[in-house]
Amino acid sequence: MGVRVKKQRKQKTPRVLIVGFGRVGGALAKGLTKAKWDVAVLPRSQDSVRRAALSGYRLADHDDLRAANLCLLAVPDAQVQNAAELVLEDLGPGTPLVHLSGALTLTAFGQTVIDTKRPLGSLHPLAAISDPADPLQGHTAALAATSPELLAMLERLAATLGMKTIEVPETGRAAYHAGAVLSAGLLVSLADGAVAALQHAGLDREQSLEAMLPLMNSALRGLATRGFAKGLTGPVVRGDVGVVQAHLDSLPAELGSIYRLLSRRTLALVGESLPAETKLALQRILA
Repeated sequence: MGVRVKKQRKQKTPRVLIVGFGRVGGALAKGLTKAKWDVAVLPRSQDSVRRAALSGYRLADHDDLRAANLCLLAVPDAQVQNAAELVLEDLGPGTPLVHLSGALTLTAFGQTVIDTKRPLGSLHPLAAISDPADPLQGHTAALAATSPELLAMLERLAATLGMKTIEVPETGRAAYHAGAVLSAGLLVSLADGAVAALQHAGLDREQSLEAMLPLMNSALRGLATRGFAKGLTGPVVRGDVGVVQAHLDSLPAELGSIYRLLSRRTLALVGESLPAETKLALQRILA
């Protein structure tokens, strides 16, 4: 008698409603649609309605709101509560609401929404999304949820997009998001400062950026391969006090302040490997 093999039922994908169609909302819609998830979008301006329609996404109607298994609020932080309250009456009574903010806790939905007792969550993509076409694969998503079922759904969504996940404590949201901003948006601002230093030396801005980008990529590659201390390069690492002083003497005050601040951080990472007198000299000129 043959052995009967029980067929495993394929897990049905949730029906997802995305409120907002900016950069992040567009990136999520693209990734989930590509993965064959059932996605409807609810743009919040005439311009975003046109962009969503031209991109071929289904514009949500009342039936989409009622049938949604998950509602993602891809709106600015200050508009999370308003957007949640706007769709509240049309969603199913148990449809989870999820914001995409890195800084906000789950109280951001407001008491009216919290009182409905529906599952609430957040999914913050750790990706510098400057265009809806930017890929999410290979990045990490920070998750929070009020129920294990919603957390599992968000983990599944992230895995579908090729993302790893981390859970961020509610009490640490602001510090977590500050770290994310330092590693992305402010990294771009740092690059602008670096290019400004080359301009101060008399070089062309576009040419300077073209030269600096591979340098920045090589630094990130060293960090990924060897870690913080061993991935560092530059005069502080070598203990070259004269070069550091020459840099400070050559830079305008604003760029000099940035240089000092980051060099003090570098010294904290490598200071124990330097001779005591060299470390002290660097501390004095970087103060």
